[in-house]
Amino acid sequence: MAHTTLVAPGVTATRLPLLDVLRGAAILGTLMTNVWIFASPGSEWAVLQGGLNAPDPLSDPSAAHIAESLFRFLADGKFLSLLTILFGVGLAIQYDSAARRGAPWPGPYPRRAAFLLLEGTVHFVLVFAWDVLMGYAVTALLVAWLLARSERVRGAAMWTAAALHLTLVGLVTLGDLARPDSGPKAPDPAAVALYAHRGYLDQVGFRLDHALALRIEPVFSFGLLVFLFLLGVRLHRAGAFAPTAGGRRIRVRMAAWGLGLGLPLGAAAALGGPDLFVLGRYGIAPLVAVGYIGLIGCALDRFRVPGAGALGSVGRTALSCYVGQNLLCMLLCYGIGWGLADRLGASGPWWVMGLWAAVSLALLTASRLWLRRFGRGPLEAVQHRVLSGRAPRPRPQP
Repeated sequence: MAHTTLVAPGVTATRLPLLDVLRGAAILGTLMTNVWIFASPGSEWAVLQGGLNAPDPLSDPSAAHIAESLFRFLADGKFLSLLTILFGVGLAIQYDSAARRGAPWPGPYPRRAAFLLLEGTVHFVLVFAWDVLMGYAVTALLVAWLLARSERVRGAAMWTAAALHLTLVGLVTLGDLARPDSGPKAPDPAAVALYAHRGYLDQVGFRLDHALALRIEPVFSFGLLVFLFLLGVRLHRAGAFAPTAGGRRIRVRMAAWGLGLGLPLGAAAALGGPDLFVLGRYGIAPLVAVGYIGLIGCALDRFRVPGAGALGSVGRTALSCYVGQNLLCMLLCYGIGWGLADRLGASGPWWVMGLWAAVSLALLTASRLWLRRFGRGPLEAVQHRVLSGRAPRPRPQP
């Protein structure tokens, strides 16, 4: 990859606290979707078997079904898109840092991406099949190269990626609509037994044996990843996260357009049933994610939001919290640990939402306490040490 030295527009050395809060919200919001994978019979394999669909609150408007549907609707795909946008913002900030120092770009960044790919691979094999880090690492290499190109080239790449992705989503959705409705599918008994009763090494072997199928999401959504990375770059350079009057105006527009259009469209797709799942998660959810950025930003602009500091701590330790929440859910839900998915699976959705709240509270507390002594999260410190060759230093005590 060629190295280029450029000056980035709007370079700033000021940390943007809003980004930490948004990143924390994205991590805990992603868990709002993933927790249903851990808690469902067949777990990771059930995603590909169509066994994770939300209940239809129109046919059975019980309190449990309404609460579960709303919980899942607010999260599914939205916070993953938000996290992806923020990853693009982080890449733009690293580019800006190199520009301030007059350093070549991408410089050592490919090593960072390779390390992220390694982290994602380990996470996929040992913890969670629906890892996002591997897809981010590959996408980051392409976007890092695009950052050294002209705005015209980046714009062409961004909108081409969006068009190709929406075409793919449209074709898959049309295929789902044309297919005869076979009704809800029963979980695969072998997969149910694997996660409920068999050993940890059996689960690792299952992920390795079915790696191609379990890695289909980042392949299918690669165009979306490229678009959202570049959207994050564009928003950062437009000042959308800055504590300025211009930034506040952008955030208001993002909230109005993202939520005003995205929520009604997303609700229509959710009520349309499983055939519109792909459209909702991969087509409409990114629009809602833009609205979430604006909404959270507007709230922090206007009010003193309780818990914002703790959420920012999760954002500053995002990698550690992302892996940690999946590790906790694995130990709590699978038979290798407490086996809650098997023991509580027939008791309704309330325990799953309670599990999300408990794990989230644990992460909020742990990240806050950790950062009182250390400047980085544990996995962030390992990453920094490997890539820089320097050991992490404890935070000075007051």
